[in-house]
Amino acid sequence: MTQSILDIRNVSLSFGPLKALDGVTLAVSPGERLALLGHNGAGKSTLFKAILGFLAPGEGTITVAGHRPGSDAARIAMSYLPEVVSFPQSLTGREVLAYFSGLRGASRSEINGLLDRVGLADAAERRVRTYSKGMRQRLGLAQALIGAPRLLLLDEPTSGLDPVSRHDFYTVIAEAAARGCAVLLSSHGLEEVQGQTDRVAILSRGRLRASGTLAELAAAAALRTTIRVTAKQGHADRLQADLGGRRVNGCRLDIDCAPDAKLGLLLQLGHHRDVLHEIDVFAPGLNDIYRHFSDHEGDQA
Repeated sequence: MTQSILDIRNVSLSFGPLKALDGVTLAVSPGERLALLGHNGAGKSTLFKAILGFLAPGEGTITVAGHRPGSDAARIAMSYLPEVVSFPQSLTGREVLAYFSGLRGASRSEINGLLDRVGLADAAERRVRTYSKGMRQRLGLAQALIGAPRLLLLDEPTSGLDPVSRHDFYTVIAEAAARGCAVLLSSHGLEEVQGQTDRVAILSRGRLRASGTLAELAAAAALRTTIRVTAKQGHADRLQADLGGRRVNGCRLDIDCAPDAKLGLLLQLGHHRDVLHEIDVFAPGLNDIYRHFSDHEGDQA
C-alpha cells in the first residue's frame, strides 16, 4: 500500500470554548488530488494552518511526508499557495522565482519552464506591480511548483483567474499530480472542482462529514438520478402512465430513480423508443452531494 504524503489522524483543535477541528482524519497519497470543501468557519483554514505548523493540535497527529509540521523536512516536502499572494512589487516575475528558488535550494534552471507553464513567459521581465491579480496568482503557482514539492497545499487557488486561466491552472495541477505530487486544495467553486480532483472531503463545524469520490458519496447519500424524457407529440400521457414521473410540460417527463435502478429504467424506455424524441440523464453532481453532507447551520461567517 502506498504511504500517504499527508496523514491527518484524529486531529482536534480548540480556541477557548470553540472547537475548530473535531476528530478529523484524512490522508492524501502521492499523485492524488483532494478537494477540501466547507462553508466559511467550517475549519478549512484552521486545518491548513495546522498542516503548515502554525497551529498545534490539541489532540491527534499530522505528518507531512512522515515529518512533523513546521519541521525543516516537512517544509522542504511541501509548498503552499494562499488565496491572496503578495510579492515585492519592484521585482520582476523572473526575479521573484529566482529568489524563492534560492530559499528552497532549487536550481534556477527550471525558472523558464515554470514561467512558461503558468503562461507568464512574456511577462517574465515585467515588475510585479504591473501584474493583474490573476497574473500574480499564476506567479504564485509557479513559485509553489519550485523544486517539485511532494505536497501542494492550495487555499482557494483560482481566486482572480478568468475561466481560461482556471482551466490552465487545473491542467498544471494535473501534471504535478501525474509526477507523483499529492495535492490538497480548498475551494468554494464546486462546479470547477468537479472533474478536476480525485476525491472530495467535506468539513462542517470542524468535523469531517464525508470523504470519497463523487460516485462513492452519491451512493452513500442515496441521491437519486433524474432521467428526463422528451416524448414525441401526443405520447407523453402514455409514457407517464407506464413509467410514472413528473410532467414538466406538454411533452417532457422527469423520472427520479435510485442509482442501481437506472439501467433497468433505461431498458424499459427502450420498449418505448418509437415514441421517444430525446433522453437525458442527470446524475447527482457535487452541488447535490455537498448540500446533502454539509450541515452548515451554525457555521460562522
